[in-house]
Amino acid sequence: MADVTTNGQANGQATQPQLVLQKIYVKDVSFEAPNAPQVFQEIAEDASTAPQVQLNLGHQAADLGNDLYEVVLSLTLTCTLGERTAYLAEVHQAGLFGIAGFGEAEQAGIIGSYCPNLLFPYARQVISQLVLEGGFPPFLLQPINFDALFAEQQRRLAGGGDAPVLNS
Repeated sequence: MADVTTNGQANGQATQPQLVLQKIYVKDVSFEAPNAPQVFQEIAEDASTAPQVQLNLGHQAADLGNDLYEVVLSLTLTCTLGERTAYLAEVHQAGLFGIAGFGEAEQAGIIGSYCPNLLFPYARQVISQLVLEGGFPPFLLQPINFDALFAEQQRRLAGGGDAPVLNS
């Protein structure tokens, strides 16, 4: 016989918190090589000049109603050679998450740490593929500790300081 749920209880037990990943998708992606093809010649001619790579990241969350949230992890990778931009790769990796039954602090931790952690490998793969297909040497982003970034964000917010790069 099937369990019957009434008023948030099934067989006398309280409803358990739920976290359900419904979909992962690329919301936006772009790649630019503004100084191509000259930059390829510069790389080949002067191997002593090391490219400089800068990563900017952030995330946003939107409450879509009915315990459904869209979390978007944004990564922008900029590679420069001296004063010139070799390439710029950007991805907004998104996911739809069903989040219900958690306290406010737990839910903030899920949206601020767990969801970006889950989305990061997908975004890293897209960035890597963009760079390679753009004609540049392979680039693999190193892992990011979203738990530590979220803890730092919470510490700054509690202390009244400026918010860090990651924000919900």
